[in-house]
Amino acid sequence: MPRSGPPRCRYRTVWISDTHLGAVGAQADELAFFLKNISCDELFLVGDIIDMWRLKQRWWWPAAHNTVVRRIMKMAGRGTRVVFIPGNHDDGARQFAGHEFGGIEIALNATHTTADGRHLLVCHGDQYDLVVQHHQLLSKAGAIAYDLLLVVNRWWNRWRAFRGQPYYSLSADIKQSVKKVCQFVSNFEQELVAEARRGGFHGVVCGHIHKSACEADLGGAGIAYYNCGDWVESCTALVEHDDGRIEVIDGLAFNAKVRAASAADAALHEADDEWTPPAMPFPLPEVPTRPAAPRLEGVA
Repeated sequence: MPRSGPPRCRYRTVWISDTHLGAVGAQADELAFFLKNISCDELFLVGDIIDMWRLKQRWWWPAAHNTVVRRIMKMAGRGTRVVFIPGNHDDGARQFAGHEFGGIEIALNATHTTADGRHLLVCHGDQYDLVVQHHQLLSKAGAIAYDLLLVVNRWWNRWRAFRGQPYYSLSADIKQSVKKVCQFVSNFEQELVAEARRGGFHGVVCGHIHKSACEADLGGAGIAYYNCGDWVESCTALVEHDDGRIEVIDGLAFNAKVRAASAADAALHEADDEWTPPAMPFPLPEVPTRPAAPRLEGVA
């Protein structure tokens, strides 16, 4: 069945990271809509795609999160090379590195060659985060605090919307104002650039810190630094055009433009996507149902 609405926007390569499917803060509806309206030769999932930390604490997997997974698998089934590089929140998948599931390759890291001949290291980046590597309890406590901050941010912006004010990321503002956080980001970027230099790469693509970046020459080191951002707050993706040019895409602005071009195609639907999901080598987890309470005799 032919696709309705505007044609998909084509890129040579797309990188996304830190979608945190399974976490309450994941903006899965927006991500699914974004994936539906793009096409690419290669799609890199640069870690923290599924938030196994949160799922271990509490199972929360709404339909929109399944839609994202289906979109990715459709892209793989239609010829896009999809590479999944697990991060620290989905590190349980690292044991499957070197395998392929449903047309999706799993790797600890990857190398990408751009259209203009540059070689880029692709990794999540948690290996260069000293807190994650040596203080996992502190890292998980920080993740819980971040979740609480997102809840406050969500209610804060509902109040602003009620008053007719634009969206304002309270959590991002707090992070930017804390000197130690800014220093952490700077150290993280420098560590990734140093690793790329040691490996003989022209640049590095990563995620992890939820801060998108597109620096052709970070700190005058002659090494490019790219960060995908996240799909919890900023909703950004990194894309490569056919000429090798790389830029950060604002996913929410992209989606708004597509919706404006075709209001009839704004809602997510599957009618125009004929696709049979591939057989998986293992069963997907099921949510256990709570048994009904026993009926007491003599009680209506």
